[in-house]
Amino acid sequence: MDYSYLAIQATNGAVIGVIYALVAVGVTLIFSILKIVNFAHGDLYMLGGYTAYYLITLAGFPPLGALVGSMAAVFAFGILIERTMLTPLYSPRTERKDEYGIIVTFGLAFFLRNTALIVFGPFALKPPSFAPGVLRIGALAVTNDRVFVAVVGTLLILALLYFMNRTIWGQALDAVSQSRDSAAIVGINAGRFNSLAYAVGAALAAAAGALIAPIFSLSPDMGILPNINSYVIVILGGMGSVGGSIAAGFLLGEAQALFTAFLPDPTRALSYSNAFGVLVLMIVLMVRPTGLFGRRHVRME
Repeated sequence: MDYSYLAIQATNGAVIGVIYALVAVGVTLIFSILKIVNFAHGDLYMLGGYTAYYLITLAGFPPLGALVGSMAAVFAFGILIERTMLTPLYSPRTERKDEYGIIVTFGLAFFLRNTALIVFGPFALKPPSFAPGVLRIGALAVTNDRVFVAVVGTLLILALLYFMNRTIWGQALDAVSQSRDSAAIVGINAGRFNSLAYAVGAALAAAAGALIAPIFSLSPDMGILPNINSYVIVILGGMGSVGGSIAAGFLLGEAQALFTAFLPDPTRALSYSNAFGVLVLMIVLMVRPTGLFGRRHVRME
């Protein structure tokens, strides 16, 4: 066994785990408050990457400024989506809220993906690096972009945890996720926090897309695979658990990278990487059917 290759794969798994966690925690946050699975989440991830790219190339933003600008733009777009498309979820006239949420977000995903294909074109784009160069520690060599992703992504996750646990807005979001009626009794405007939850989730997806773009590339369908993996992570971590999504994101990233390292044919192993994630999910669900940190959630009525 080549231990230097194993260390490189573990490092890559940690970086991908940060991206997975950023995407999945947004899905979890939206599910906790709105009680819907946001099928358009991967396309918000794609939109964040393209927004950062054009802020750099057309507006002259530095890469870090483009990251912040991308998050802000998609945050505002998330509020627009929630206010214009998802308000029927809270109306007593809407009888089948689950089905409505699925249809709207699924349709939005196709709309965003095909609009991106028309507007941005089918060819891959790649923004400049956040930090050019390579970091070498002994036999371990990691590009500075991957180090940047790991550090900034971790800081964003820590900022979200602080927001959720230490601020009155985060505590209000948690209250709405547990009982909308009880939250309304104590004066919390659930509609306002619906918008906040969707917008924060969208901004985290945008951050993930902007961070990963210099490492790989941008394409209109780049959000499909992270979208699928985020659903695996949400179930693995426990439906509605922000902490569970973060832990499961890192677990899935490491599982895919390390399982790949143990197979003798790297090309074939790479094609099996998503299957490894599903295998981990199956094993965990056999032991804990609610996921790692799952808690009971009710449907929106």
